[in-house]
Amino acid sequence: VQLQASGGGSVQAGGSLTLSCVAPGHIFSSHIMAWFRQAPGTEREFVGLIRWGTRSTKYAESVKGRFTISRGNDPYTVDLQMNSLKSEDTALYYCARGSSFSTYFRDYDTWGQGTLVTVSS
Repeated sequence: VQLQASGGGSVQAGGSLTLSCVAPGHIFSSHIMAWFRQAPGTEREFVGLIRWGTRSTKYAESVKGRFTISRGNDPYTVDLQMNSLKSEDTALYYCARGSSFSTYFRDYDTWGQGTLVTVSS
């Protein structure tokens, strides 16, 4: 089962975007839902995660205070609210589902297709 990510687009520096990820089927309380991003020529980078049951969150230092990950209003949806965007936030953003409270992309076994975020300065 693949996740479905949406909400990417182009925005000026300082602007905001909200990404959403739908997990068809189920997200169990033990699942971890995470966002990663990848810019051209770089490795996939952790952005943030949420433990579904407890809503515990963890963020990369580079986005802490600017990005917020939360359970969406629709069932089995996780949102990534991105504020005060910078040009260095430009990347393809992926949502992922796993079972470990991990920042390492290889610990996640279910992925979305990616949604592109472009921030112009």
